[in-house]
Amino acid sequence: MSGPGPRERMLGRLRAASLNAATAKQGSWYLEASGNAREARPGGAGELHGIAPVDARSNLALLDHRIDVHFARRRPQSAAAADPVATMQTALTASHATVWRAASDEWPEQLAQKLSEANIRHLLLDSARTEAAALKAALPAQLKTLDFDRPLEEWKSELFTGVDAGFTVARSGIAATGTLILAPDAGTPRTVSLVPPLHIALVYTSTLHADLHAAVHAERWAEGMPSNLVLVSGPSKTSDIQQTLAYGAHGPRWLWVIIVDDLAGGMR
Repeated sequence: MSGPGPRERMLGRLRAASLNAATAKQGSWYLEASGNAREARPGGAGELHGIAPVDARSNLALLDHRIDVHFARRRPQSAAAADPVATMQTALTASHATVWRAASDEWPEQLAQKLSEANIRHLLLDSARTEAAALKAALPAQLKTLDFDRPLEEWKSELFTGVDAGFTVARSGIAATGTLILAPDAGTPRTVSLVPPLHIALVYTSTLHADLHAAVHAERWAEGMPSNLVLVSGPSKTSDIQQTLAYGAHGPRWLWVIIVDDLAGGMR
């Protein structure tokens, strides 16, 4: 009886190599079998004595724990934790945004004044929101507001050429990076913060988190996220062409952020 031919021998070697690679990958991380300090380290199955392999789920749990410990150690010393509002304002300003703080009963008048000075004529907003209603009551008569209440195809040209600004209310903010977290919905789709040349965002001090890690935990992103989140850390900018920084190439050229003081000290 003849043995396997060249093709079968080659396939056999390929299968063996594939199996070895998979085994090495599965056993590439090990968890100390004893002791309280559970520390992961790389190694091979035949190299480490007395160490038990762990599955992918355990690896993820261990990685999550190490990330939590990292942030727990560094956060108390961070400026974002000590003063999230000031840090948020500084970071956004450094990213070329216009930022100011306002009291809950003052921001509509302040924003209306700034819109009038900037000669804004058409403002996109969601009239169903409480904040939009307060702003509309303060706006001058010559400033027209529009709702995103039609299919995009019906007014695409008007939207892209005739709307000066879009108004959104951020779900929350990340102080360390000056990032707004927007959760688009039917009344305020992504278009509102992406298409008009001026994006105006309101964020409450009570919703500011020190850093992204804190936001992920406080808002329980791991338990279920909306279909879309938009993170905004300044106006749209690019340096694709000759490394020359240009604003407004892929989104709003200007970003105004109002940090509304709705919390008397501290943060959640």
